[in-house]
Amino acid sequence: MKTKQTVKLSITGIAAKGKAIARTSDGIVVFIEGGVPGDLALVYLYKKRRSYFEGRVEKIITPSPDRLDPKCDHFGVCGGCQWQHLSYEAQLSHKQEEVHQNFKKIGNLDFPDLQPILGSKDIFEYRNKMEYSFSNSRWLTKEEIETGEAINRNALGFHKPRMWDKIVHVEQCHLQPEPGNEIRNFIHSYAQENQLDYFNLKMKEGFLRNVMLRISSTGQVMVVVQLFEERKSAREGLLHALKENFPQISSLHYIINQKENDSFYDQEIVCFDGSPYIEEEMNGLTFQITPKAFYQTNSMQAHELYKVVRKLAGLEGSETVYDLYTGLGTIAQFIAKDAKHVVGIEAIPEAIAAAKENAKRNKLSNVTFAVGDMKKVFTDSFIEKNGRPEVIITDPPREGMHKDVVKQLTKIQPERIVYVSCNSATQARDLEMLKDTYSITYVQPVDMFPHTQHVENVVLLKRNHG
Repeated sequence: MKTKQTVKLSITGIAAKGKAIARTSDGIVVFIEGGVPGDLALVYLYKKRRSYFEGRVEKIITPSPDRLDPKCDHFGVCGGCQWQHLSYEAQLSHKQEEVHQNFKKIGNLDFPDLQPILGSKDIFEYRNKMEYSFSNSRWLTKEEIETGEAINRNALGFHKPRMWDKIVHVEQCHLQPEPGNEIRNFIHSYAQENQLDYFNLKMKEGFLRNVMLRISSTGQVMVVVQLFEERKSAREGLLHALKENFPQISSLHYIINQKENDSFYDQEIVCFDGSPYIEEEMNGLTFQITPKAFYQTNSMQAHELYKVVRKLAGLEGSETVYDLYTGLGTIAQFIAKDAKHVVGIEAIPEAIAAAKENAKRNKLSNVTFAVGDMKKVFTDSFIEKNGRPEVIITDPPREGMHKDVVKQLTKIQPERIVYVSCNSATQARDLEMLKDTYSITYVQPVDMFPHTQHVENVVLLKRNHG
């Protein structure tokens, strides 16, 4: 078989990164964009790898019973959602199966039956944070290119998958509630009318670079505009226009970032107007969210996730608990009233400063926080100073826990570990290293991100005795 041809395939499943999967008549695997398990489709093969092909659906011959018409006009192009064409029930089923397969194949683990995945009540307009990029090199459709006409290439939207220098312009995104779309579209219109130049990702030049929009569950709005260089008059004109047209913006910031990438965690953020933070509320607690702060992106589902964590921690009020990778200390504070003492550890100083302030405002006197690289902080001397924990909650980033952190867990051997993960593959790897000391007693997948392949997973580990 060769590329640049179309073949008829029966799509049988979902593979890694949300792509569909099928096999040719001679058994060659094809990873397919735009497919749904159960589809019979004509698939265009555009790339050949050593042991498989990559393709995209050209035409549906017989649709799967799980296939839906996507809600978004940008679906299949912007890359923000992979599964809007797949029924939500099927999405949940595939996510649950991904956790099961990772535990079986990567971790080679003994584990009880997974609990039914906890679905999200809201499957649209559930995100409290969105980030959009500016570019003067908008991705063009084939039809636009074929016209041969001069086209305005300015775009404000998402990076086109596998085309890092191209931005898909977005008119309406269904993942964040209003006024998210209204603010983004206003910024684009204002920039066009005032001839503000958009960033060139290849040449690393321009003015407008990125915008982040946060809309909390309390209805407060934060806007952070990232600029490549300081142009005071143009900057103030844009920010004043935002302030005047959207009085509901309670926290307005800007950043001047001249780095190669647009990550701003090492950059100065200037509060132009309003409060330096917005607030989230959960279970009677209030959390101040600053521009750099990590907070679960699905506010409503985060509450459900934390209830699972609290239940599995099984606290009776006498325990010392460590919350590793605590971020803003949300989990630490959520469980604090059920514990004797909670210790949160996090690498980002700004997050720990906010966590301490939040705990103070929430009148929690039994929570303390420490800042630093986990593998360097979580040491024997730290444990001697803060007390040996009976329970540890760990919620690491996608790459999982460092091997030195896992080694320390096996050394101090708390009675219970609640492991929260946004990547069940690295979670399975870490659990394999713990399996001689701990038994997996409960596994609860939680869907935080409908229409994507991502799934959160919570595992309860109990120490083996004897």
